[in-house]
Amino acid sequence: MKTNEAPATNSLRAWVLAARPKTLTGAIAPVLVGGAFALVKSQASNPDSFQLSILNCQFSILLPFLLCLLFAVLMQIDANLINDYFDFKKGTDREDRLGPERACAQGWITPEAMKKGIAVVTVLSALLGLGIFTLHMQWELLVVGALCLVGSFLYTTKLSYLGWGDVLVFVFFGLVPVVFTYYVMTDGGWNIPLIIAGAAMGLATDNLLIVNNYRDRHEDLKSGKWTLMVRIIEDQKKKYDDVHGQKYGEEICIDLYLWFGVLAVILAFISLFLFPYSSIRWPFMLVYLILHFKSFQKLKALDGKALNSVLGATARNIFLFGVLLAISVFL
Repeated sequence: MKTNEAPATNSLRAWVLAARPKTLTGAIAPVLVGGAFALVKSQASNPDSFQLSILNCQFSILLPFLLCLLFAVLMQIDANLINDYFDFKKGTDREDRLGPERACAQGWITPEAMKKGIAVVTVLSALLGLGIFTLHMQWELLVVGALCLVGSFLYTTKLSYLGWGDVLVFVFFGLVPVVFTYYVMTDGGWNIPLIIAGAAMGLATDNLLIVNNYRDRHEDLKSGKWTLMVRIIEDQKKKYDDVHGQKYGEEICIDLYLWFGVLAVILAFISLFLFPYSSIRWPFMLVYLILHFKSFQKLKALDGKALNSVLGATARNIFLFGVLLAISVFL
């Protein structure tokens, strides 16, 4: 079968496509950052018994890291399936959709099968979360795990339609995975540099949502989905006439993309400067900034389906941001 052919209904390939593998880097990157902070802290605390080589790492350090990584990936898949199903039911995924194809809308997975898939992944995520909890038996972990599960449902069903999706992404793809990966790996530890790093990761990841919602701004308005991009543009149209307001609003959305990336790098430098076990490595983070600026230039020049290329570049940039920040912490 050719790769460009539609998958058989409810087939393994259909489920793989529904999971949106390309988006999983956004779940992996912040866990890498939190893990890097924790590993360096552990090395500094126990220099004689700890080595940075992955093969020689203490099992007590690697096990919670791997569990957090798997939990983050499962939660991302769960959120993707939930988004696919509920956007289909709401009629948001119409025939004129500009973004990548969706499983339910394309008939790759039936709605009933998708509901069962969501239930399975949600249960697996909850069980994995309980496994993380049993490592330290700290009630905060139960609360955070429950909020992650609830947030994955509220994002698509309610909050993304009210313009709060960006806040959820900032929290659950920045602050929570960075801080709580470190928290689990260091048996309840946390610090200010870590929170700043989480905020940096959240801002970088938010750019994915900016591109997605900027591309879909016209369709979202028709569907009654008041994303942050729609709200900004409509607010500018109230201040000016429709033509100029639309233009000014779109310019603000595009500029947000630029400054979120720049601020993310600034916060990353501050985090490295304040973290006592690492030093700043300017060239590493500047690689991200160069690629981010190139994506910004494409965002200004393109529109419609052409913005999917910017979406892919932004996903790559986010993963690179996390990897470069983790490397900077190690060095």
